[in-house]
Amino acid sequence: MSQSDYGAGGIIGMLTPQANTTVEPEFWALMPADWSMLNARLTSDKSTIEERLVDYTTRFVHTAEDFANAPVDVIGIGCTGASYLIGRDKEQELMAEISERHNKRCYTAAAATILALNAVSAKKIALLSPYPDSLNEKCVPYWESFGFEVVKVTGPKLVESKFHPIYAMTGAATLASMDALKDTDCDAIVMLGTGMPTLLPLIARAGWSGPVPISCNLALAWACVEPQRGRQLDASTLAEWVSAEEWGPRFKALFPAAAD
Repeated sequence: MSQSDYGAGGIIGMLTPQANTTVEPEFWALMPADWSMLNARLTSDKSTIEERLVDYTTRFVHTAEDFANAPVDVIGIGCTGASYLIGRDKEQELMAEISERHNKRCYTAAAATILALNAVSAKKIALLSPYPDSLNEKCVPYWESFGFEVVKVTGPKLVESKFHPIYAMTGAATLASMDALKDTDCDAIVMLGTGMPTLLPLIARAGWSGPVPISCNLALAWACVEPQRGRQLDASTLAEWVSAEEWGPRFKALFPAAAD
């Protein structure tokens, strides 16, 4: 734990895909005021999204070395798509290797989301996905491998004209897709991807009567922070995060345009 003015509560060492513009701003809002984050970029020169995602996984362990002797308390991997392509066993193996090498807890965003779904005893889930069909076909079996029944997959339209179809999405588009799932017969809505903006929808629908909304970024922040606080990764602590009571005002102050 850092003893400086920044990060006295804890510091997250975050691995983020090279072009992702969402993880860092969402985590600055999500993290408690006494927390900080150091970021290391996962890079790849592969031409397709699937190839890049798999390539990132070959660099997880090496990229985590970039933190060197920085006083990080936990290592987060802000990338969900890679988990679908390598599968749960390889994902667990990589998290364990990083954790053992650095003597730190380590979570991928997908693994943290599994913890969150189990905390609320979810069985049936709807996926709010920013992915192209090629990646959706890979992600459904991943969630099913943990025993969840995927009852529906939907999401915002991809913004093909921008620099990256996922990272160019807006919180308003995510909110519209979330609203469309309100009456779905499921226990939770899983807002996939760390690149899709999810904080505006969570704030806008805090306390709604629909299924529990869980975004991968929120789940990863929850998993990184709560054990360091000496608290459990359970339904009660997750409910606090989903309510947006602590981080919502911070999001609105940091990103007033995005919060509108």
